[in-house]
Amino acid sequence: MSPQLQTERIQPQPTIPRWNLPLRIAFRFCLVYLGLYCLATQITTSLFYASERVDLPDPATVWPLRPVIVWIAAHIFHVNAPLSYGSSSGSADCTFAWVTAFCLLMIATAATVVWSLLDRSRENYAELHKWFRLFVRFALAGQMITYGFVKGFLVQMPYPSLTRLLQPFGTFAPMGVLWNSVGSAPAYEIFTGCAQIAAGLLLIFPRTATFGALISLAEMIHCFMLSMTYDVIVKLFGFHLLLLSCFLLAPDVPHLVRFLFLNRATALSMQAQLFRGVRANRIALAAQIILGLWLVGMNCHHYRVGWSTRGDGRPLSALYGIWEVRQMSIDEQPRPPLLTDPTRWRRAIFDFPDRMAFQRTDDSFAPYGASVNLPERTLALTKSADKNWTASFTFQRPAGDQLILDGRMDNHQVHMELQLTDRNSFLLVSRGFHWIQEFYPAY
Repeated sequence: MSPQLQTERIQPQPTIPRWNLPLRIAFRFCLVYLGLYCLATQITTSLFYASERVDLPDPATVWPLRPVIVWIAAHIFHVNAPLSYGSSSGSADCTFAWVTAFCLLMIATAATVVWSLLDRSRENYAELHKWFRLFVRFALAGQMITYGFVKGFLVQMPYPSLTRLLQPFGTFAPMGVLWNSVGSAPAYEIFTGCAQIAAGLLLIFPRTATFGALISLAEMIHCFMLSMTYDVIVKLFGFHLLLLSCFLLAPDVPHLVRFLFLNRATALSMQAQLFRGVRANRIALAAQIILGLWLVGMNCHHYRVGWSTRGDGRPLSALYGIWEVRQMSIDEQPRPPLLTDPTRWRRAIFDFPDRMAFQRTDDSFAPYGASVNLPERTLALTKSADKNWTASFTFQRPAGDQLILDGRMDNHQVHMELQLTDRNSFLLVSRGFHWIQEFYPAY
């Protein structure tokens, strides 16, 4: 092989200076802590999502981490109640998640001390850093793409349901205020989703990873502040995504400061190649692109299905709408709409195909499972808290906006005559967008 051909196939490696002691210690800690956090949570499992039927548990919720976390919670933090986690919790800020973070923090601290004592003579960790940076890039890219598509398909924050439209604003939790505010502005939700997808895509390619980390940092600062101010249940998780963005940006901070704040020329940031050979690096880049395409395709398919099953594209109830109960009788006795009568329904709300709700005269809601049989014109109700409870009705629709229900409920004969409410009568639904507004609008 000629020397010229060897030069073309082997890329020269720049001389790497010795890292100072604080930098070496900081890298050791970041590698252990951030690496363990990614491996213990959905950050890693979401990279290998297969289907709705396959729910990969977070590694922290299975052996060997779970027994350790449960023991620490009971003996260090004196948590006596059983710990909820995963789908049983639905929250990323549950006690289990916080104790997990504490355990990983202690492990990382101890590992950093031992590592620093045993590896004092190491000049730098450039080789390890480039591989760990690759791992963090895709860990963060996976989350940005996932949360981008769940917003882009309007699945994370769907448009307010019919029940939400009737619920008084003061009864909303802060998180409910945020969710329904964003859900009622689909264009804004899609915009934020596209920004997160763009960040994830930029993180896939080595040359654009810094730009992707910058967008990720801006997005995660925004999301973290929303979580902190609206009490959203992903404060801890969002904070760690923010840390991952900072880790990726750390080597470029001096260049960014010189260029953005000091108005000085700065050298381009040269990312270390994974391999010395040109061919090996091209294969590595192709593999990264393939993994990026997998993340995009997987999430696009998953949340397109989510849009059609639980998002704005989901099926609606055969009796869809908000129905005002004009007349109601129980055991042939008329029941006027008195606030003191807890058995008098004010409205019936049919939104999702498998459930409905009655609104009482005091504005509280009674949810039920529902099964509507259009050919037989029957309605069957169930309660999730009582598997033996059932109620059955027959219905008639003399007109499109009229509904008559007759049946038995709680061992009583019930008759209701209902009138359909126009959904566009709600200002939130009908207001729309206006370029020109002559007067201060009603809000």
